[in-house]
Amino acid sequence: MRFRRRTPIASARGIEYKSRPVGIADIPKVPTEPIRAMTPREAGHTLFASFLGWTLDAFDFFVLVFVLPKIGADFHRSVADIAFAITMTLAMRPIGAALFGWLADRYGRRTPLMIDVLLYSVVEVLSGLAPTYGSFLVLRALYGIGMGGEWGVGASLAMEAVAPKWRGFFSGLLQEGYAVGYLLAAAAYFFVYPHFGWRAMFFIGGVPALLTLYIRAKVPESEAWQRTRPDRKTILRALGKNWRMFLYLCLFLTAMSFVSHGTQDMYPTFLEKQRGLGAEHVAGIAIIYNIGAIMGGLFFGYISDSWGRRRSIATALIIAIFVIPLWIGARTTALLTFGAFLMQFMVQGAWGVMPAHLSELSPPEVRGLFSGLTYHVGVLMAANAAFLEAIVAERWNYANALGIVAFTVFVLGAIIALLGPERAGSSLHSEV
Repeated sequence: MRFRRRTPIASARGIEYKSRPVGIADIPKVPTEPIRAMTPREAGHTLFASFLGWTLDAFDFFVLVFVLPKIGADFHRSVADIAFAITMTLAMRPIGAALFGWLADRYGRRTPLMIDVLLYSVVEVLSGLAPTYGSFLVLRALYGIGMGGEWGVGASLAMEAVAPKWRGFFSGLLQEGYAVGYLLAAAAYFFVYPHFGWRAMFFIGGVPALLTLYIRAKVPESEAWQRTRPDRKTILRALGKNWRMFLYLCLFLTAMSFVSHGTQDMYPTFLEKQRGLGAEHVAGIAIIYNIGAIMGGLFFGYISDSWGRRRSIATALIIAIFVIPLWIGARTTALLTFGAFLMQFMVQGAWGVMPAHLSELSPPEVRGLFSGLTYHVGVLMAANAAFLEAIVAERWNYANALGIVAFTVFVLGAIIALLGPERAGSSLHSEV
């Protein structure tokens, strides 16, 4: 049925009315679902859940770092062979970022985050049951998909819940869930490994599955996503429109991933193999330098709200260059530990700015996919960091391998950061 509307038209004879058909476009649009602003209490739950998700994800990853030689002995493989499992994990992370990022932008943040946490928890437990080197590699690759999915979804959900003036500080807090995860892995190596072996450390990785119950009960859907709610065409259009930004961030995150994994993954092996330290000493040093990482992330994240994101990142990386000799060449264990503390203060200081920086540079229609995928494409490009350092160390030594990689990527990371764009403090609540 067609209706006709009488439209007033001014003429020389006064006001006349002209009839025209009325269509769907004339019907006022009434929102079918009101958008409710997130309360401060709900924002707190959201931040805590995102932080805990990244912490437990990092714990599951770094468990392997501490037991590379032990797993190699059980499977009759070299340290380089087991380090290749780290490469497999890192290489698969972009797949998880693309899959879960797409789901988060298309259908909301909460449900994909819960599915992702369940995935990486189950695979971590199965890794502890792996009977052969081949099955272990397959499981670590599957774990990489789960690890890749968590960051983009969790960071988007958290940054969208934070007021712009506090975004840098909470960015540092969120990102240092990574360091807290490393710290927990070091604690597990200290308390669990000596009594129960390496497999028990992977069994603990099933604990994050309980986080899904908390997310379901306490975490609301992102207000920013509810305002955008992009469909498939909108997502693809936003990706196509922002391809230059995507390429820049992939390059930047490649350098930053080498900064992180190049200074962390093989450092416990360096302490054990080259410095001759036992498990308790290695775990103790790791705990201390991860405390430094947490402090650095909070400090540089906080000052980035006033200094700017690029300047804060570059400052941390430039200072880290001067810490390298103390980090790998100190004569005493005490000075070596202090060097490791300073190194991770700077490394994770630079990384503490990243959740806010990436969220602000990502288009609102594809924030979950864009930030997570660029992050993990960078990780993919740096996936051979541990394997490369292990190969170089076989010819020279671990100190030289770590030092060469660190100096190179600190310089490149600082340059790329300073040459890039910045949108510090910009609104993340945009309408399509």
